[in-house]
Amino acid sequence: MTIPAKGMLMVDTAPDRLDIYDIQYNPTELQFEKQTQLAEIALPGLDAPLQQFVRGNAEKLSLEIFCDTTDAGMGLGATSVTRETDKYYQLVKIIPELHAPPVVTFIWHDQFFGNALDSAWGNQRRNSFTGVAESVRSRFTLFSPEGVPLRATVNLVLREWRPLEEQLRQLNLSSPDRSHRHVLQQGETLTALATRYYGGPAEWRRIADANRIEDPRRLVAGMSLTVPSIR
Repeated sequence: MTIPAKGMLMVDTAPDRLDIYDIQYNPTELQFEKQTQLAEIALPGLDAPLQQFVRGNAEKLSLEIFCDTTDAGMGLGATSVTRETDKYYQLVKIIPELHAPPVVTFIWHDQFFGNALDSAWGNQRRNSFTGVAESVRSRFTLFSPEGVPLRATVNLVLREWRPLEEQLRQLNLSSPDRSHRHVLQQGETLTALATRYYGGPAEWRRIADANRIEDPRRLVAGMSLTVPSIR
């Protein structure tokens, strides 16, 4: 029997800290929305105006996440499902150290939407989605005799977040074709290394696989890591 891959959220809760939020049940539906902004140039005598590309708009990812704590009992002293739902609710709250809500990366598996782009699109493939929480809506549907919520559905919307440097590197339409050795410094993460060498945090799993790292949270300063090439 094959064990299903579990989805998770990687949350930047501090400049040098990355927390992992395991999703209790994988979402049954993902919705991606990406738009571009076009300007119409009207010329006399033409049947239709010309379309001029202006810029791309931020992509949105919508997840519906089911949460349930009834396995721990439904009677007196039942465990509240808010221990799960609050993980997502806090994503729209300001972290004092950051002065803003955190950046969030949703990861499920390598066959992610956008990972099979044609080579003409250069280095824009991905196996995750990074954004900031735009909205979160929680609906509680089951309660214990004490009124403790036991079951809920959370609708989370992430708005695409990519720094300028990463976008410029991706739009250069080129990929690193040489491998590297990197000595891990205190506080460095695999996503930071992927951004440095590949131009985007989504490629962190390549480094993890090359170095047989099972848990990206357990990194030790001084480790010598292989950063494989992208062909």
